[in-house]
Amino acid sequence: MSRKTPYKYICIEGNIGSGKTSLCQLLGQENPVQLVLEEFDDNPFLPFFYQSPERYAFTVELFFMAERHKQLSDISIQKDLFFEFTLADYSFWKTLIFARKNLDEKEYRLFQRLFNILNATSPNPELLIYLHRTPERLLHNINLRDRSYEANITTAYLKNIQDSYFEFFYSQPSYPIVIVDVEDIDFVNNPKHLKEIEQIIFKEYRPGVHRISLRL
Repeated sequence: MSRKTPYKYICIEGNIGSGKTSLCQLLGQENPVQLVLEEFDDNPFLPFFYQSPERYAFTVELFFMAERHKQLSDISIQKDLFFEFTLADYSFWKTLIFARKNLDEKEYRLFQRLFNILNATSPNPELLIYLHRTPERLLHNINLRDRSYEANITTAYLKNIQDSYFEFFYSQPSYPIVIVDVEDIDFVNNPKHLKEIEQIIFKEYRPGVHRISLRL
């Protein structure tokens, strides 16, 4: 980056298969950032959840919440000599977004109480970038990476998660949320596309929801 971002803590968010982790890794290679990547493969209940969602939903979400809180609690979001800013491929609020869609009403009420306790000590991002792709494109990307435990994911499930993200965004006016339409953007293989994403991070935004289209 030729310029510095005005933010110390940035989250790259997105639905399953949106490319958020790949983007964070690419930005981390080019810039002095403290990189925080979710270790979702360490969740031993995830394969069982995709096979039997009703049976394993609470367990898988509880594990994710505990691991995310621990990981975020260990980071420092203050600028120092080594890092310009902290960059994460998830926000702690992701925990509640997925739980809302995956748990039944009673489970969700209990889960929300636990979440509220942990969220009180979890840092909020100063800027959240959401990579938006259609459910059809997301499913295409998911199929390309060929993870066996993701074989049962459907476009309907991805649409539900997407709707839950949008509902959350418009209820969180305390910091800027930038929804970036990257449907046909290939920032992994096209340096020009990656630079366009970088330019978005350079900017300063007012709190609230903003939309930017990078469609070809």
